Amino acid sequence: MLPWIKTAADFPAVARALVAPNGLLCAGGNLAEETIIGAYCSGIYPWYSAGQPILWWSPDPRMVLRPVDLRISKSLTKTLRQNKFSITFDTAFEQVMHACAAPRSEDGGTWIVPEMIAAYTRLHERGVAHSVEAWVHDEEGQNTLVGGLYGVALGNVFFGESMFSRQTDASKVAFATLMEKLKRDGFALIDCQQETQHLASFGAAPIARNVFVKQLRQLIVVEQARLPGGKCSAWRD
Repeated sequence: MLPWIKTAADFPAVARALVAPNGLLCAGGNLAEETIIGAYCSGIYPWYSAGQPILWWSPDPRMVLRPVDLRISKSLTKTLRQNKFSITFDTAFEQVMHACAAPRSEDGGTWIVPEMIAAYTRLHERGVAHSVEAWVHDEEGQNTLVGGLYGVALGNVFFGESMFSRQTDASKVAFATLMEKLKRDGFALIDCQQETQHLASFGAAPIARNVFVKQLRQLIVVEQARLPGGKCSAWRD
């Protein structure tokens, strides 16, 4: 039977997560800032659809990317050199979340429900959640958002959440630019959550959940992470 929680203190040990569906740990709780931060520090994240209770996950294995392992394809390198997109950080967080929440198909739903947007916007206001934006400029000097991504930064770990693209390579350029920034800022690990071929092409690889959680303990000072303002975040503008 799936455990039901009320607060972050009720999270079960991640080793108790289900094998199928992979990583489903518990349900319930809330999306308060302290709950979400506490979850990330323990290798847990929320993921659910409209009409469902809040579901918390910790899959095994965990897909991660170390900035030093980043691989950029020749075609993407060419695109980066063309400067087709203007990349910014933390200038349109809610726009990025809404764009990521848009259904990817006519009959598709989304797990980025309004409550999630509100919760992560509060984290953004505390300096814990961040966005990367890709823009294009028209002849009249107007900027149009065509790609981007968002995630959570705690300690020396960036937890990637979702990305979107309205033009070819827009999200890839945003991601590659973010990776260079994280490398400069001393981040050691990017959590990609679940394994995909797209992330693997950048150099991401799966590791065992227990190894991932052990690394989180080394890279995040939990006591600081739970302070107002997300003071363990190493993110710098």
